[in-house]
Amino acid sequence: MDAERLECMSCVQPVLSPAEEEDSWEGSDETVDDQEGREQQEVSDPQFLQTPQLGKDVTCDLKPCIQPFKAWAPTVYSCFGKEHLWFAGYEIIIQESFEGYAGVIWPGAKALCYFLEENQDEFGLRNKKVLEIGSGTGLVSIVACILGAHVIATDLPNVLGNLKFNVARNTRGRTLQMPEVKELVWGQDLESTYPKITCAYDYILAADVVYHHTCLDHLLETMKHLCQPGTQLIWANKFRFNTDFDFLAKFNKSFQTEVLAEFPDLEVKIFKARHKID
Repeated sequence: MDAERLECMSCVQPVLSPAEEEDSWEGSDETVDDQEGREQQEVSDPQFLQTPQLGKDVTCDLKPCIQPFKAWAPTVYSCFGKEHLWFAGYEIIIQESFEGYAGVIWPGAKALCYFLEENQDEFGLRNKKVLEIGSGTGLVSIVACILGAHVIATDLPNVLGNLKFNVARNTRGRTLQMPEVKELVWGQDLESTYPKITCAYDYILAADVVYHHTCLDHLLETMKHLCQPGTQLIWANKFRFNTDFDFLAKFNKSFQTEVLAEFPDLEVKIFKARHKID
């Protein structure tokens, strides 16, 4: 990814001998006496710092901001990354965050966005009702919304802040329908929060929701609940672990499935699934 990376910088102080450390502390007194005081002040003043000898043949060039009588402490500067992508005729700027797996863009999301944009004749989203499971940074929901869908982006409650920010910033003035962002905890209170009688979707979208976590059974339960007769579930995923393939086996037993596309370089597959008639 071309996102900005975290920067970690530390300010390393020289290692001083006990005698040198004691001398440096003496120079830090606020009151000094005439010439001796001026000499000590010059030693402690950064602009008069000289290159101290650390050993017989070793020297260390000190920057003026480093004073040997100060205790060493690491300083970490960090920033949130941004991804700049181009889909559906627009530059999309995704703010990433430190919210675990949901805070970054994964390969399956990019592959799914590309697939939806390139296959609008077969999978047209204009005026369709779409719900995304595990929206994360919101990229897939944003692209689906720009392509004309009425989108509900869902994820865990603790990651909705960054999701709302990205969705709002990238869809304002670009969409036919205003997107929604809602909480969805896999496997919990599904009928009360997303009742089947009223929540009928044309498409359920999911990208890289299967990885090394303990909620795979709840995820499958959620997919089955939301994917009613007439709903198409489009799931893109990079396959990394044996548990991913175990989930795929259960997924194939639960739905009528077919492979829509494969991206070997990304190790991503895209599946279409429909409600399985018993």
